Amino acid sequence: MATGIKRKHLSTYMFLLPAVVIMGSILLYPIINGLRLSFFEWQMRNLSKSPVWIGLRNYRELFADPFFWESFVVTLKFSFAVVVIELLVGMILALLLEKGIKGLRFFRTTFILPIMVAPVVVGVIWRFLYNPSYGKINYFITSMGFQSVGWLSDPNIALWSVIIADIWQWTPFVFLLLLAGLQGVPKELSEASMIDGANYFQDLIHIKIPSIESVIWITVVLRMIDSFRSLVVVFNLTYGGPGLSTEVLSLHLYKTAFIGQRLGLAAANAMVLLAIVMLLSLLLILRRDRRS
Repeated sequence: MATGIKRKHLSTYMFLLPAVVIMGSILLYPIINGLRLSFFEWQMRNLSKSPVWIGLRNYRELFADPFFWESFVVTLKFSFAVVVIELLVGMILALLLEKGIKGLRFFRTTFILPIMVAPVVVGVIWRFLYNPSYGKINYFITSMGFQSVGWLSDPNIALWSVIIADIWQWTPFVFLLLLAGLQGVPKELSEASMIDGANYFQDLIHIKIPSIESVIWITVVLRMIDSFRSLVVVFNLTYGGPGLSTEVLSLHLYKTAFIGQRLGLAAANAMVLLAIVMLLSLLLILRRDRRS
């Protein structure tokens, strides 16, 4: 009997092996090749020449570059803001719609529309909305008697303008995950807490949120990873400006590769970005496992 079970498991793994090998090759090859390239000096203007081995020089140059550290700080600010705000807003929307209210399908469809819009289109839409001359946002602000705001030209506001665009697009994603989690919480738990005298907020804090804690952590990890690789919306809205106020690491990498034409240095930048995302994801996953 035990031998039959082992054979069944072995056959399952054998069927999965080709897919695992293919996916592993597709995922690992770019990482390994990028890591190898990060130890070479290779400029786009001299692609006909073979890359020159320079060891860790690209990493030393990268860590000594103040522009890299400025982009790193901007990325941290951006990621922290979008993850926290999207989680809060998504949770509020999910709590409002967790019960089977009339028109729930309409609200779900409406909220999911921003996710379906391509990031390049999101950047163009919000660039028009933020336009100081004919943008609708400044139109409403000036119609109420206030001065026009330089949403994309003021270094103190530009990053928040990008954050708002990201929140608009990705809060529905957070909302759908949290809503699915809340609707999976057994109603008997909330009913029992209400019978014991708990109010809505006590039920929320002690029953609902602990019950969907794993969903919350998965949502945080997914959004954090995605926010660290955010590029297209920032590229279309500000191109990293004014100054370096909105230049996230992915955009700094792009400029290094295609403007500075330093492919080896850009590969080193990519490896550092990958390491940061993997480290943060690992810390969040370990924290979740300890709490569970």
